[in-house]
Amino acid sequence: MLTGSKTTFKVRQMLPDIKERMLSQSGVNVRGRDVFGLRCLPGECVLQRAVMVRKKLTAREGRGWVSGTLFCTHFRVAFVPQDSPKPDDNADPVLLGDHDVALASIEKVVVVGPNRTKLVTPNSSLKFTPEELVLYCRDLRVICFLFDRLTPDAQVIEITYTIAKTYQPPKPGSVLSFQNAALGSVEMKQFLSNRRRDTHMNWFESASDWEQELDRCRATGWRVSSVNDRFEMSTSLPRSIVVPQKVLDTELKKSFAHFHEGRIPRWCWRHPRGSDLLRMASFQNNIYHEKDDIRNLEMILFGCQSSLCVVVELDEELPSPADIQLSHSRLRALCLGDISTSVSVPDDKWLSTLESTHWLDYTRACLRKASEVSCLLRGGHLTVALQEADDRDLGCVVSSLVQVMCDPHCRTQRGFQGLVQKEWVMAGHRFSSRINYHRDNDKEEAPVFLLFLHCVWQLSSQYSSCFQLTEDFLLALHDSIHLPLFSSFLANCQRERCKRSQNLGQSYTPVNGWRDLDSSSDPSDPPLPSVWDWSLQYSKHRRDRFTQPVPPIAPLQPLLNGNLNTHPDTHRPTDTVPGSVFLLSRGSFSCPVNLLPWRAGSSGVYKKSHRRVASSENVPGLERLLKDWAMAELPQGLTSTSVDPYEPLLPLLMGPCMSLWKDCYLRGALHAQAFSHPVSANHPHPVERLAREVQQLKDELARASSGAEPIPTPKMAEPRRADTNLNQNANNGTFLFPASRPQSATAPRAAPPPTCANRQSSRGPPPPPASAPPTGHGHRDHGGGNKHTFLFGHPPVAEARPDQRYYPAPNTAKLPKSNGSSVAS
Repeated sequence: MLTGSKTTFKVRQMLPDIKERMLSQSGVNVRGRDVFGLRCLPGECVLQRAVMVRKKLTAREGRGWVSGTLFCTHFRVAFVPQDSPKPDDNADPVLLGDHDVALASIEKVVVVGPNRTKLVTPNSSLKFTPEELVLYCRDLRVICFLFDRLTPDAQVIEITYTIAKTYQPPKPGSVLSFQNAALGSVEMKQFLSNRRRDTHMNWFESASDWEQELDRCRATGWRVSSVNDRFEMSTSLPRSIVVPQKVLDTELKKSFAHFHEGRIPRWCWRHPRGSDLLRMASFQNNIYHEKDDIRNLEMILFGCQSSLCVVVELDEELPSPADIQLSHSRLRALCLGDISTSVSVPDDKWLSTLESTHWLDYTRACLRKASEVSCLLRGGHLTVALQEADDRDLGCVVSSLVQVMCDPHCRTQRGFQGLVQKEWVMAGHRFSSRINYHRDNDKEEAPVFLLFLHCVWQLSSQYSSCFQLTEDFLLALHDSIHLPLFSSFLANCQRERCKRSQNLGQSYTPVNGWRDLDSSSDPSDPPLPSVWDWSLQYSKHRRDRFTQPVPPIAPLQPLLNGNLNTHPDTHRPTDTVPGSVFLLSRGSFSCPVNLLPWRAGSSGVYKKSHRRVASSENVPGLERLLKDWAMAELPQGLTSTSVDPYEPLLPLLMGPCMSLWKDCYLRGALHAQAFSHPVSANHPHPVERLAREVQQLKDELARASSGAEPIPTPKMAEPRRADTNLNQNANNGTFLFPASRPQSATAPRAAPPPTCANRQSSRGPPPPPASAPPTGHGHRDHGGGNKHTFLFGHPPVAEARPDQRYYPAPNTAKLPKSNGSSVAS
């Protein structure tokens, strides 16, 4: 296994019997006991360990380094600090500790030696003893371990070899072996089978769960149908769907064939003002529409509303899954970095490169569309139907964002978890295909759910006091989706989950009659927990940071004919007729002839409808609807000074207001691009030296503006680093400080005039001293309208003097030079 001298070895592939012999001879196959300070899972084997190892802490962990012992098991790479308390053998097992990383989450392994770095694979040949181990993770984390000089070289080589051998890139068949390594023991199976689910959360798996949601939303006129109980009508829809009460199941069965994959219009949520939100797939235009079919289709589409239905087309304005995948890949390459290569984005091009990924543009587009739908629902007395080609990607994003904006319950932890269950897990989002755990279908891979989490983070950053959820919860959910252990993300629909759990029921055919549906699952497969079982994933200390206190949610006002507005007909649009169907596209209403296939009048389609077709000449615009919304009267019990808790949280979508989720996407940038080794007080970190120089420049500028004589600052001698193990490409990288900063914080690269204070790289200076007068430097507008990106939050209200230079506008006009105050985008 180890060839060559002490400092040169080659990692060779081991035969299966040799590997099994090594595992059997390790003697540490335990059942939840303490092994060298590591609390092992039942059946977990410790393959190798290394003592006197230091782990680099992230900004959220307090920065710095912590000493401890590094372990490698057949499930994870674990790190136990020296001062950590002794684990309790009677406590329930936790899959991953605060300093652990699962082997399935590792994307690549890089070792650092004297003046060199190398990507390690199972067939790698190293000609040096590693001094540092860097693990690049799929969740954008970068874990750095530094081997001490007192660490035995044999342990360094052995643990590097073991991680390189046990870490395997995801491929077909490797996911099941990883699941068996974590959950396959008899003790773990028994432990998981005895765990109880959270009863305070709505799982939307049964008809009673949907009835509970109807009662919560006070959605009268709707009922829960079990017409798809055996998945005969639609294989991607859940067993229980919500439809109008006046539509019988026998009539409902005829409607599935008119929609793509049988995904008919179905109820999602009711606004307290009485409007209903529906989701549906595209129409099947080649279906002949009978008169009874038309009546049933329009009864389903209009729901409990008889006057107005707005169809919101999502495919035209929102990105496709392929666009989302390409954008996320570019963002990942930009933010993660790689110390094993010399490729690095220059500081002056970092923001423009971020803009070219279009990740923030897609976030802005989803939030804008959800804001339009929220304004429609706020008007009341209409049905809004979200239409997507297959109704399994962007429909999940927009419908979830609308409920987060309008419903305070969805901004709590249990409410948000129930929202994901309802609009993603049960609605048939293709988690398994979009995440591509098995790496068997790259064309279907697209992180649509991660785009949704980024949109939710944008809302929570702008309305932090309205969210019980915290950034730690969103980060935990973001990281959990990259771990192939949870039933919530390992299937594409409820039918596949039931198929694995052998709970498919029976199906009827005229020839064979009632028969049990086949199940392809193996009874020996480990039971997969839900992602919402947080106590299985994180310690209580981490879980306590998932929520924050918020004011209690005000109860709904008494209903008046199914609507909260005491004067329901006051502001209803008068230029619409009963049965009007409009299309909302690109911020305006229209009434195309072919919006509903049965009203288009084409050959083979029944031309007559019992509802009158509205004229496109009297279509109200979105501006009119917003005006009616502003003039609408407040519900009962609310005054002009009080706040309606169900008013939508409309986000700010201008360029400076849209920022990157730096604690998620930039948390590994410092590890990947900054110098790796710890430094002493005599050798400060390069970022600290830069921050000190920036602070000196700010002090000189403050004295110059006040008319005082500048105090000469002694120039610090540049100490030579005795340590030669540096990241050679760090000087060209971007140093990112996610720490808090003042409102006027920005750092120039050199000594520019004070108007250039906002032209910076991603470096962030420390807060100024109390003696320094406050400044008002805002972000510089690069002349590009409303799509500019600023990483570190929102600009101050009062903008400072802009840069003396000007930049071209998006059109052919030129911006004149100006010394006045700049106008915010």
